[in-house]
Amino acid sequence: MKRIYAVATALVLMLAGSALAQPYQSMFPERNDFTDEAKKYLEGMDFKQGAIPLPGANATLNIPADFYYLDPKDTKTVIVDIWGNPADAAEGMLGMIFPAKYAPTETEAWGSLVEYSADGYISDLDAATTDYDDLLKTLKESVAESNIEREKQGFPTITLVGWASAPRYDQAAHALHWARDLIFGNEQPTSHTLNYSVRLLGREGVVQYNFVADLSQLEEIKAAIPSVIKLVQFDKGKTYEDYQQGDKLAAYGLAGIIAAGAGAKVAAKVGLLAVALAFLKKGGFLIVLLFGGVVRFFRGLFGKKSPDA
Repeated sequence: MKRIYAVATALVLMLAGSALAQPYQSMFPERNDFTDEAKKYLEGMDFKQGAIPLPGANATLNIPADFYYLDPKDTKTVIVDIWGNPADAAEGMLGMIFPAKYAPTETEAWGSLVEYSADGYISDLDAATTDYDDLLKTLKESVAESNIEREKQGFPTITLVGWASAPRYDQAAHALHWARDLIFGNEQPTSHTLNYSVRLLGREGVVQYNFVADLSQLEEIKAAIPSVIKLVQFDKGKTYEDYQQGDKLAAYGLAGIIAAGAGAKVAAKVGLLAVALAFLKKGGFLIVLLFGGVVRFFRGLFGKKSPDA
């Protein structure tokens, strides 16, 4: 009996420190309004909370009760099958996080794509000196110029209205976050899209959050940012403070992070041309990836709403 108890206790302790997957019925116990189409997707998903290792990122996501995590397979289901994006849009994703009050099939749901870039240690020395208003002006010019090529390829134009939330760097957490107000296309009435980004710096790279939401949800997301930043825990020896002389250095700073998706002109101005050229090798897909708006862009382009809409 003692042995059985000891084994059971060990299992409980082990599970407490790792991710727990649960079906949608357990994730949303009080919901009985899902359509049959929504259930078709939800039944194939594992909603995870707890410790989630991020392969290749030297980090762990610690998901509390007010969020849940979807693995890359389920993330692809959301991006491709539910939201109607091409399969390429899900490549390289480490997963998604959602507030626990939303199912991924709901129109009003917002979530964040999770990625990792192993470009090296990113210096934050330009945090206090970067003129973000000047950077915004340059980004607007780049977007306007890129629209010529977008229209040639049959894509809607993009208007960068401005900062929905100006860039802010949390020195203690080594976290940079900002939000852009975007308009896709020229149809009236215009619909504003929120592009909220968070970057968490580590010794060898950066964990990336790209939120998919409507502009009306800005305040809700801003309120969640302090909690979201704390979800990432870099492995021992891989934190930003663990940097040592001789480590690989990224070719850009904080301004470069913000301009990363803006195209070669802006990238060259902030010392990010090599990264921009790497994107350009993917062909026209760079145009779609502009400002990390790929998911929201295609969601509007194809006109496919989520099953619960």
